[in-house]
Amino acid sequence: MDSFFKKVEEVRSTIDKISNEVEEVKKKHSIILSAPNPEEKTKEELEQLTIEIKKNANAVRARLKSMEQNLDQDDNANRSSVNYRIQKTQHTVLSRKFVDVMMQYNDTQVSFRERSKGRIQRQLEITGKVTTSEELEDMLESGNPAIFTSDIISDSQITRQALNEIESRHQDIMKLECSIRELHEIFMDMAMIVETQGEMINNIEKNVTNAAEYVGRAKEETKKAVKYQSKARRVRT
Repeated sequence: MDSFFKKVEEVRSTIDKISNEVEEVKKKHSIILSAPNPEEKTKEELEQLTIEIKKNANAVRARLKSMEQNLDQDDNANRSSVNYRIQKTQHTVLSRKFVDVMMQYNDTQVSFRERSKGRIQRQLEITGKVTTSEELEDMLESGNPAIFTSDIISDSQITRQALNEIESRHQDIMKLECSIRELHEIFMDMAMIVETQGEMINNIEKNVTNAAEYVGRAKEETKKAVKYQSKARRVRT
């Protein structure tokens, strides 16, 4: 059991590290959103945090899967033993803690996307190009930066600054959506790990759906949110 508890502490420590990194991501998001043209250093630091979170999340996922496999091997012979119940409980607690932290990360990403989209919409208004939320989603979905600047004449310093910010925010959103898609894999694996843990599987399936909806909870009732959810489901299948 000493070896098992050592692994538990290692996993818990890594999850705590992810939680701290998520808090740092929030700070970087605030800095980026508060400046029309954020420093590249800040964006690089954010990207490094994203890489670290992914690396640590994959490490936790691998450890939890390994622990689950070991429990399965001992299931028939030792299911009623005290040690088995302790290990099963610890695994369940760690799984829930991991999912909670990763959902905080997902919520942070979705919030950043929405706020970045709001900045794009405001900058488009400055250039004289008024768009609805749905029209803006269509533009983002196209993945073509030029669609934002078509029909806009950069005949003033203000307009040029607005166009620069639009391009920068669009790049941020494209990187963010890639990161959100990568989260799907982690959630699906976690769903498999905890499939015997009763109600928790329902919570995780709900979390997967939330992560797939790029536009976040505020846009769940719009047609565009439904479209994004449908696309994400096709990716998962």
